[in-house]
Amino acid sequence: MKRFLAMLGLFALLTAPVVAAELPKVVMENGASQLIVHGKPYLILGGELGNSSAGTAAQADAILPRLAALRVNTALIPEAWEQIEPTEDHFDFRLLDHWIDVARKNQMHLVLLWFGSWKNGFSDYAPAWVKADTRRFPRARAIDGAPLDILSTFGEETLRLDSRAFAALMAHLRTKDPQQTVLMVQVENEVGLVGDGRDRSASADRAFAGNVPASLIQALLAKRAALTPELAAHFHPQGHTWKEVFGDAADEAFMVWRYAAYADAVASAGKQQYALPMYMNAQLPAPLERAGEYPSGASYPYYQQIYQAVATHIDFYAPDIYWPDFAHWVQRYQALGNPVFVPEAKIESAPYNALFLYGEAKGFGFCPFGIDSLNPPKDKHDAEPLVMQAYGALGQLGGELVQAQVAGRTRGLVLHATSPRPTQTVSLGGYLFTATLSRSWPDKHLLTNDGAMLLLESKPGEFYVVGSGLTVTMTRDPDVDARVAGIASIEEVSRTDTDWKVVRRLNGDQSNQGRQLSMDPTQMRIYRVRLYAAER
Repeated sequence: MKRFLAMLGLFALLTAPVVAAELPKVVMENGASQLIVHGKPYLILGGELGNSSAGTAAQADAILPRLAALRVNTALIPEAWEQIEPTEDHFDFRLLDHWIDVARKNQMHLVLLWFGSWKNGFSDYAPAWVKADTRRFPRARAIDGAPLDILSTFGEETLRLDSRAFAALMAHLRTKDPQQTVLMVQVENEVGLVGDGRDRSASADRAFAGNVPASLIQALLAKRAALTPELAAHFHPQGHTWKEVFGDAADEAFMVWRYAAYADAVASAGKQQYALPMYMNAQLPAPLERAGEYPSGASYPYYQQIYQAVATHIDFYAPDIYWPDFAHWVQRYQALGNPVFVPEAKIESAPYNALFLYGEAKGFGFCPFGIDSLNPPKDKHDAEPLVMQAYGALGQLGGELVQAQVAGRTRGLVLHATSPRPTQTVSLGGYLFTATLSRSWPDKHLLTNDGAMLLLESKPGEFYVVGSGLTVTMTRDPDVDARVAGIASIEEVSRTDTDWKVVRRLNGDQSNQGRQLSMDPTQMRIYRVRLYAAER
């Protein structure tokens, strides 16, 4: 009887009507990505916690206030299936509720990462009662027939109960969090088969030997002219079986289809309860890796259009970028129509890549992984972590930044000592901004190995520059007119409330006698640069 009443209560929760309040949503406008919260654009200055950093209430009490002190406004935290359903049919959301309460107390938001059937390809966050029952919850199998520590996408009970648990989570959020402390949810985590190109279980082999769904072929045909080079090179719509249609890419395309269909069913079940934005992330391949060496079947750009055709309840796809070519991966995801959001990034280069993301890519969120490894300074005289400095500067730009993104009045760039070219140039507001890494004078040795800037045109001839580690020369853009540019003034500034305060006016040696902006080589600052254009 007790179990029946518990199930009855769960059914009532899952079938309750969805709240009428406007939910967060992700939109694209004029090439800018925006997360709309309570009717206004919200910029995620975020960070993802380590995988084992969100498992207790004490961790919430210790970590979230520290992140708020670091000027992080949004924390990405794991929410594991084993955590909310440790015993089948019995859900426990007390720990999640505590994290929401502590986040709200610290005026922070959360993004939940659903570690359901898979995390980094493996299934170690599934409940013990799932992992122990291999008949009910079958494993993917290797080419030699050996079972892997990976739940198969063909497990019907696995999908049913993963979807049920996710739906219960979303239904609970709907009633617990009308304030929308939780903004988005990631569906699964870095899915994909590790160890082989595809699942070799009997169910998988039968499906692989069968025909590709006609609906998938038709969806890809409808956008054939816009297919990625990788997909276009392997797509043969006159075929029938997976091998005939996708050739050498058949194994990976097959797994992409399976993971997409599975994730779509999970997301659909959750959205029926509470339709927050839902996305999927991916562990990007290293150079020269093959499918199975990287998780085969993930939502990489190569075959992401299969996901877009099949997983219609996933709102967008996001890259976890740990490789040096940050801009390359951002641009590949943009080219497929995704908004710019990076849920995981290497923390060492995070301050620089954040400026590129918000300035050049016009993204709405950036989240270095392991953000809880950083600490704010204990003393006001101690240096702040550079991520803290970057987020502080971006926070001072406030709503002006999201407005400028939409208006096309932002640019950004990143330089490293290892960059292929020692200089980069961007154009904004009729001027060219050419940057090099900061060097000493007169011996010209590098003062830093990394530098970046975000440019914001506040009005004609006036720019706010957030950055570190660069020397920037400003010239007139010859494609605009033949006038000559000059520097009217350079000021280091900070803002309290709505008023900008001049910290220092930079001239003389600090501006190379009025010819350049010389940034601090190691500290993130905001500079206000006023330029003029004179006739020759």
